Amino acid sequence: MFFACLVLLVVSADQLTKWWISSHLSRGEVLWDAGLLQIVRVYNTGAAFGVFQGHSLFLLAVDIIGIVAMLFILFFLRRRWPFLRSLPVISGVAFVIAGTVGNLIDRIRFGGVTDFIDFKVWPVFNVADSSVTIGCIVLAVYIIFSAGRAKKDA
Repeated sequence: MFFACLVLLVVSADQLTKWWISSHLSRGEVLWDAGLLQIVRVYNTGAAFGVFQGHSLFLLAVDIIGIVAMLFILFFLRRRWPFLRSLPVISGVAFVIAGTVGNLIDRIRFGGVTDFIDFKVWPVFNVADSSVTIGCIVLAVYIIFSAGRAKKDA
């Protein structure tokens, strides 16, 4: 239940923020500029950092395969690997899946993704991108620290 609620919350936040930006700003228009951070509407037909621009079908396939693989690992292999039942793993995977689903919805509906958070020293991104990043960090930290505990226990 926690997993589904977290995914639903993040996907909803992502879709609502993209909807608001898209309905209030034209492409390239800046809403707010605070020096290092600005809110600007950007349309991205690629993946992170703009790679694979114009390869929407490829990105759709990668997103769908990734979601199916993560769900399979999390729900069907957790009997074999008990660590998959831990809160950090469930949370991390939920964040990654939520971000992937958020951007997948945009790719299916619009052929690309609305990005709007711009730190000017980093490519423009959105809530879904942040969710994927947070999920990967949570999983990486868990793996690093649980590996350290496993070595002590051995």
